[in-house]
Amino acid sequence: MTALLLENVNKSFGEVHVLKDINLEVADREFIVFVGPSGCGKSTLLRVIAGLEDATSGRVTINGRDVTRTPPAKRGISMVFQSYALYPHLDVEGNMALGLRQAGEDRGVIAERIAAAAKMLSLEPYLKRRPAELSGGQRQRVAIGRAIVRKPDLFLFDEPLSNLDAALRMATRVEIAQLHRNLGASMIYVTHDQTEAMTLADRIVVLRDGRIEQVGSPMALYNDPANQFVAGFLGAPSMNFLAAGPLGAPGAVLGVRPEYLSVSATGAIQGRVAHVERLGGDTNLLVTTRAEETVTVRLFGQHDHRVGEEIGLDFDRARTLSFDAEGKRLRA
Repeated sequence: MTALLLENVNKSFGEVHVLKDINLEVADREFIVFVGPSGCGKSTLLRVIAGLEDATSGRVTINGRDVTRTPPAKRGISMVFQSYALYPHLDVEGNMALGLRQAGEDRGVIAERIAAAAKMLSLEPYLKRRPAELSGGQRQRVAIGRAIVRKPDLFLFDEPLSNLDAALRMATRVEIAQLHRNLGASMIYVTHDQTEAMTLADRIVVLRDGRIEQVGSPMALYNDPANQFVAGFLGAPSMNFLAAGPLGAPGAVLGVRPEYLSVSATGAIQGRVAHVERLGGDTNLLVTTRAEETVTVRLFGQHDHRVGEEIGLDFDRARTLSFDAEGKRLRA
């Protein structure tokens, strides 16, 4: 069954065309992540799906129902915001129950759903606390719990981890992945963080300037990007792009990921170490080549390279990608 179908969706604010002919099909129980740089339209697209913004043209279908002109409350969706959006005067239980009470749900059903969600999210000790008495991670779990109890057809997440520190982001990311497995629900998740996209998604939707650049599984996009933009956006550290020179057409660019570069005294690339990042398990070298290009090298383990050191680099040409001057992928 199709959880979500977007057909030729456009959105304009006055003369500004924000979303441009968006077509996408999301399968039942699928976890889809919208990713892209700031201003690419990913949050606007999520708001169109939620009904918080009207599509200028096109159709939005959720679980077989055309909801293009249906108000948010009747779309069968639950949304988790970046800002938590909790009521400060209500305790955890009250925040989770509010939507169900407003919908006239039976008290017994409300209590049962809250108990199940609280257990799933480890919120049972905090049900009588107000938001001010909770940590950022706990508040986000309450916001997720409020979405769970409504048993929606579709979960929407709008950059839910942006307000958390690094350790909490990782922990909450794992919790969201486990939640998806436990609920078996369809989820759409918006983020600017490509690490979140790579670790959470069944499929990633990469957007740029209001258009979909590519859709696919994380590793499919990582290994087989459609263009230079997708290749450079996914991966940390990001892909290196070098002038192809005699190896390609005029203006062509070679792409090579940092982990595919190796240190070799007689390497094809000669340069000087400009910076060293010692991460414990990995060492990243930023190398300025003789052609004045900056290259990132990812080495496994700990290495003793120093800033200013002359260094040679080599790579397996079978693992490089080629792009033309406009960033289009060149295939053999």
